[in-house]
Amino acid sequence: MPSASPGGRNPDPPGAPRDWGDAIPPDPPGDLAGLLRQVARGDGDAFDAFYDQVAATVFGVVRRVIRDLAQSEEVTQDVMLEVWRNAAKFDSGRGSATAWVTTLAHRRAVDRVRSVQKESDRERRIAVAVIPYDEVAEAVETNLERERVRRCLGSLTELQRESVTLAYYGGYTYAQVASLLGVPDGTIKTRMRDALIRLRDCLGVAE
Repeated sequence: MPSASPGGRNPDPPGAPRDWGDAIPPDPPGDLAGLLRQVARGDGDAFDAFYDQVAATVFGVVRRVIRDLAQSEEVTQDVMLEVWRNAAKFDSGRGSATAWVTTLAHRRAVDRVRSVQKESDRERRIAVAVIPYDEVAEAVETNLERERVRRCLGSLTELQRESVTLAYYGGYTYAQVASLLGVPDGTIKTRMRDALIRLRDCLGVAE
């Protein structure tokens, strides 16, 4: 049996695109089974006829399992391709052709749902696995420490706070701080000493 669909089909019906929701008229008893036997021998015309008669039914089965329209259409095409490739596996003694193809459709649809769910779960596991917990913990700790420092700085006098900010966050020397604030060097040194003692006590830093 050819490995591809007959006549180079995708497998798509000949002519204009189908409306998947169109109803299918009842078929003569045994007609589908006969078409499948011909499909099993590689008859492309028989496959076209079989496709025309069951594609909408297959789509209906798939659509009840898969909510996404595009995926439903894709799975329907997969089912029809499986019919072309595996028509020889149909056994009329075990059931009708319609039952056989709808069973294929339901199985394929369920497999797609499970595959999508598995992929979604895998992506979630990867997302969780790559979270840098140590970095997050360190960032949280840093932010908390920064908040404590900010709160303790708020307990200083304005001159003390400006002095500490310029010296420890701005990188200025005591002399430069004194010059920027317009106060004597000795005053800055005294204010800085008092400020650091108060910050040490506020932050609970041991001597």
